[in-house]
Amino acid sequence: MRSLWPRTGLWRDPEFLKLWSAQGISQLGTQVTLLALPLAAILVLDASATEVALLGAVEVLPFLLFTLPAGVWVDRLPRRPILVVADVGRAVALASIPLAYALDALTLPHLYVVAFATGVLAVFFDVSYLAYLPSLVQRDQLGAANSNLEATRSAAQVAGPGAAGVLVEAITAPAAILVDGISYLFSALFVWRIDRPDRREQPVSPRGHLLAQLKEGLSFVLRHPYLRALTLSTGGWNLFAHIGFGIFLVYFVRTLGLSPAVVGLLIAVGSCGSIVGALAAARIAERFGLGRAMVWPAIVSSVAFFLVPLAPRESPELFVLAGLLLGSFLGMVFNVTQLTFRQSITPEHLQGRMNAVVRFMYWGPQPAGLALGGVLAAVIGLRPTLFVSAAGATLVFLPLLAHPIRKLRELPEKEKQALAGAVPLPAPQRPDA
Repeated sequence: MRSLWPRTGLWRDPEFLKLWSAQGISQLGTQVTLLALPLAAILVLDASATEVALLGAVEVLPFLLFTLPAGVWVDRLPRRPILVVADVGRAVALASIPLAYALDALTLPHLYVVAFATGVLAVFFDVSYLAYLPSLVQRDQLGAANSNLEATRSAAQVAGPGAAGVLVEAITAPAAILVDGISYLFSALFVWRIDRPDRREQPVSPRGHLLAQLKEGLSFVLRHPYLRALTLSTGGWNLFAHIGFGIFLVYFVRTLGLSPAVVGLLIAVGSCGSIVGALAAARIAERFGLGRAMVWPAIVSSVAFFLVPLAPRESPELFVLAGLLLGSFLGMVFNVTQLTFRQSITPEHLQGRMNAVVRFMYWGPQPAGLALGGVLAAVIGLRPTLFVSAAGATLVFLPLLAHPIRKLRELPEKEKQALAGAVPLPAPQRPDA
């Protein structure tokens, strides 16, 4: 397992550190925007609940509309410039909000346009950096690199909403959005300064019919025995998990009687499990093997969510916190390990399309799960719906116990041979003192 998770190297690699810094800033900025944008609609424009809900829908719509074609373009074009353009574009779009506010010209349609534009650019950034990483670092460093990147993303998800709330209260929502826009410029600067070529940039994937290249990416994922099993199982998990996620807050407040402050604290502390999971994933995969580090954490993390509907009405905090901590910890171990595995077995020219197809399959079921959760809660109640959610999320991973992927300790021999001819990257150099 040392072939995928070395313990040293990346902290002395200035080019990876630039991408890591850019990704961290970008993720934090995204989390700030997710809260500051609807707060601008509520506090500045006095938007109704329906109008705020529509703003949220506009933000996520690009992930359904553009993820698959983004994968094709990411494989056609040099990836580093895509990252820079995505960051600069988001900075410009967000900067238009405080400018319009200063001119007393800010409107809800303006916010919708900005939300949609930043969503489209976020799709290209996410697909690009996932595809760029296997070209920036050695293949045997992917595990450690993904652990660092996912830990940063998890930390941003924990800290971002709090930072956004403080900024909005201190300097108003439009000004907070301006700060967010400036952060994207710093992210673009870090990426622009990366001085290591994408080993796939020369040559890039040949141009052709978009539909044909998209079909090639779909075929690669759905015909690959390991990728197909992981993608279908995780897509099913997203469907069932979001049945519960959509009603968590209602359950906490109305069934368990928890105050908003306690709910916020439980979610924040529970989410910290994902940070620890990201940092521990490398050692867990090295100790138990790739297959076990994917299959068992996926199953046990889903089982852990049974603790949430099992929480008693009297003093439910311990049950809820244990479920969130264990679920987020093991869920992140699975996430980092399967991400590294996917990148490691995919040829360079298909990285963008592979990540786009997989992410589309992951994100696609989420809206259906949220809607289904609302319907079930109205029909059978909140607590039974959470049991359905936890049971379904667990069952979709059980077939992996009988799949050959469970027995993998390292990359399959076929993939090793296919990647053996990959162009080696220059060894990371220690920065000058």
